[in-house]
Amino acid sequence: MPSLSYYIVTTVLRIKGLKKIFAQDPIPYEKLRKEDIHIPSKRVLKGNASTQFKVLNTLVTSLVPKKYNNDQFLLLYCPGGAFVSGPNLLSWDSLAKLVRNTGINAWMLDYPKAPEAKILETTQNIDAVYAKALEQYDASRIILIGDSAGGNLILTLTQRLIAKQQPLPRRLIAISPAFDGSMTNPEIDRVDPYDCMLSKKGVLSAKRMCQGNLDIKDPMLSPLYGSFKNFPPVDLFMGEYDVLYPDQKLGRAKMEQEGVDLNVTIGKKMPHIWPLLPVMKEGVNALKKIEKIILQQIK
Repeated sequence: MPSLSYYIVTTVLRIKGLKKIFAQDPIPYEKLRKEDIHIPSKRVLKGNASTQFKVLNTLVTSLVPKKYNNDQFLLLYCPGGAFVSGPNLLSWDSLAKLVRNTGINAWMLDYPKAPEAKILETTQNIDAVYAKALEQYDASRIILIGDSAGGNLILTLTQRLIAKQQPLPRRLIAISPAFDGSMTNPEIDRVDPYDCMLSKKGVLSAKRMCQGNLDIKDPMLSPLYGSFKNFPPVDLFMGEYDVLYPDQKLGRAKMEQEGVDLNVTIGKKMPHIWPLLPVMKEGVNALKKIEKIILQQIK
């Protein structure tokens, strides 16, 4: 059974009204952006040092732990936000904890969002940031991490790197990633009432805002329809009460069929991006698991 803290946190999320925002079409992205943090405060950084720089239209915040530092590795983080908002406090708080507790350097990517930017511009920016990272770090020392839309972006980035025969990152950590922008999986309608954060209508609306002239099932938007062959190892975190869960199951199956070294963590009755949720026992434990994954890579 879920913990008491699970019921408290999910109740608070429902009261906050995020589900109501994602039940609208078009999605009111301005409301989501009210939670955005572009320049983190010292409190948000949790004792880590930071600098900022631009790569194309992406604001990159470099986080460096003050106490001890393994500066040979980089955690490259693409935060979620349905392609229309972010990064928010959950993203900053989680990344700051990972940096402080692992001693690894990290880059937070504040990339162009829809509807102002379409997916081709967003992915061009992600590609440029990765190329910039390669100027400072060996690819084998770069770990990609992303949640929700950010999870989608690190999957599609890796597919493009393989297609172009470019150096691959050491590992991917995908938290509640979006595998299929079309939202046509019939199982989604069954899960939707249990999701305390997202709703099919709003997710699909946000995807349409960023798709531009591409088909919604183009691998640039929907990595499920691309290839996962030759992928580096992937840690996939999925929650059963997430509208993206049905497509994540399909993505998992395809990854396994195509030989990906895949480590899957399924949160029983857990909501979207549950490893990033504070206070909730299950989320705290999942973030600690991610810490261990990173520490195992940088030893």
